[in-house]
Amino acid sequence: MYREHKIGVVVPAYNEEMLIGETLNNIPAYVDKIYVVDDGSTDKTVEVVREFAENDGRIILIRHEENKGVGAAIVSGYKKALEDGMDIVAVMAGDNQMDPAFLPSLLDPIIEGKADYAKGNRLLSPEYRRGMSKWRFFGNSILTFLTKMASGYWQLMDPQNGYTAISGQALERINLDLIYPWYGYCNDLLVKLNVYGFRVVDVPHPARYGKEKSKIKYSKYIPKVSWLLLKDFFWRLKMKYVVLSFHPLVFFYLFGIILGVSGFLGGIYSLYYKFVLGGSIFMRGVLSLLIFIIGLQFLLFAILLDMQQENSKRWY
Repeated sequence: MYREHKIGVVVPAYNEEMLIGETLNNIPAYVDKIYVVDDGSTDKTVEVVREFAENDGRIILIRHEENKGVGAAIVSGYKKALEDGMDIVAVMAGDNQMDPAFLPSLLDPIIEGKADYAKGNRLLSPEYRRGMSKWRFFGNSILTFLTKMASGYWQLMDPQNGYTAISGQALERINLDLIYPWYGYCNDLLVKLNVYGFRVVDVPHPARYGKEKSKIKYSKYIPKVSWLLLKDFFWRLKMKYVVLSFHPLVFFYLFGIILGVSGFLGGIYSLYYKFVLGGSIFMRGVLSLLIFIIGLQFLLFAILLDMQQENSKRWY
């Protein structure tokens, strides 16, 4: 136990035979249960875990017969942790990227009642980002902004960070079966946490890279998660501001999007009308610009109101 709370750690693993042993060996002694979820590995990951489990009774192996995705693996671990009555459940990847020395920093805000979900943040300073490629940092920055807008957690950073801890109360409230099963699950989970008003905090820690190789292909990952976040954004507006409660900011968002897109498309047509059809651009251009500016104002007001609503209501 840690500060009189039962702690579970979910370790998703897919073809991690080289690093899973080192990961398990470094998990602190105060952790009560370690849920290793093998997500259809084709190497010797399962054999390595079983060897460690023989000497460590905390280790529970959960197997997926086929690869279902890292999000699905974590959900399987969450469900088992709930069954076992864990008070807080952390996630530490099977590639040994997550330094166990920072685990108390994730647990403390939840134990002290300051948060329901704590996540790592590697983007706080250049020193913490050491070892992170420029392409990875660029992609993370884009997804950070998109996740802020989709989730409503406007103060968070580094939403791709999988080093997290969540309270058992939050796990019981959200529908785990609806969590996105692949990479992008962490962004999707934040959206669902916001709808029910759960408090989220960032915990700064340095990036830690070693012998592991990232399985994320950012050229495909960024467009896929961006589409997921777009759908999540509209789902959040519907659930939080229409179904569970009501707030006029949903109309500000709606009008802002409609007018902004209309003004932008009008500007494109104005350029086409001028340079292709040879017509005058003045009236069409000015009208399009005016509509775009009005739409932008609506969006800015909506974002401001959304920021004011952050963590203001809880439905648990």
